[in-house]
Amino acid sequence: MKKSVTIFLVFASFFLISNDVEAQCAMCRAALESESDNSQAEGINNGIVYLMAIPYVLVGGLFYFIYRKLRNS
Repeated sequence: MKKSVTIFLVFASFFLISNDVEAQCAMCRAALESESDNSQAEGINNGIVYLMAIPYVLVGGLFYFIYRKLRNS
């Protein structure tokens, strides 16, 4: 039980700790550098982070259900 709580806390910390990500593709960067308003660039960065996180959440959920199924069997 203690091991599963520790594993859960490690994975939860990865999703709860956010870093400011400043990476973009070359086309997005060129389009956003000409903008004086920073809100559009912030929206692009947030979208990249969300698109990156979704596969990890799905795979994590799949492994959780497999773990639960094998443990109950």
